[in-house]
Parts: sequence; C-alpha cells; structure tokens
Amino acid sequence: MLFYSFFKSLVGKDVVVEFKNDLSICEILHSVDQYLNIKLTNISVTDPEKYPHMLSERNCFIWGSVVHYVQLPADEVDMQLLQNAARKETLQQKQ
Repeated sequence: MLFYSFFKSLVGKDVVVEFKNDLSICEILHSVDQYLNIKLTNISVTDPEKYPHMLSERNCFIWGSVVHYVQLPADEVDMQLLQNAARKETLQQKQ
C-alpha cells in the first residue's frame, strides 16, 4: 500500500512510464489504482520514429504488470516522508 499511497500523491504531475518492451510514454498522471494500473492523459511517445502508431493516442490506461519503470519528477518526491513511511510499514509487517 506504500507505493499506491505514494503514486496517489503524484496525480496531476508529469511522469515517464517505461514499458517492459522499451516503449516510453510521458505526460500527466491522471489516476492510479491499488494494483498500480496507471491512467495517463495528453500522452506523448519519447521515440515517435520507433512507435508511429502511438502518435494519434492522447489518453491511455496501462496495466501495472507491463510497467518496467516510472520516472518521477525529482522535486515532487519527499524522500524523508517516503523513508519514514517505509520504516513504519516494515515495523508493522514484523509485528
């Protein structure tokens, strides 16, 4: 639930999603669910020559199981808050 809560805090921010097949899409994170499925709006492909069929798409829903990486805006990530939440969740799992 830690990552779900974290991604919920990034709704409305620009992210880059890299798929397991090397396709990368960037733009605004519209929503995320508990399975880390992601919905993006106003998308753009980082390599349009390789994926020309994606140029006409504006919105997409991405299954969490096909995501390789999610690049987040560095200034939007509160590392102290994330570390504290990870510690708290680890302690709860040990009990």
